[in-house]
Amino acid sequence: MQPMPDYTHKQGQYLAFIYYYTKINCRPPAEADMQAYFGTTPPTIHQMIMTLEEKGFITKVPGKARSIQILLPFSQLPLLD
Repeated sequence: MQPMPDYTHKQGQYLAFIYYYTKINCRPPAEADMQAYFGTTPPTIHQMIMTLEEKGFITKVPGKARSIQILLPFSQLPLLD
């Protein structure tokens, strides 16, 4: 069994949102989709995406919209609150 990744509750919620949004819509969310869901500002969303990428939880193609991919197995993602 793999150890659970070290993410905060809020980071886990972003990861879960990205996973489920992608599953339901067959494409990753845009930052605007996350802004609408979490009710926060564009800079906050952008910073969270950068943090998740730096921690190795996601990857994305710079300059390409809707290119976020989760790098964690489903078993290591929390439920979306």
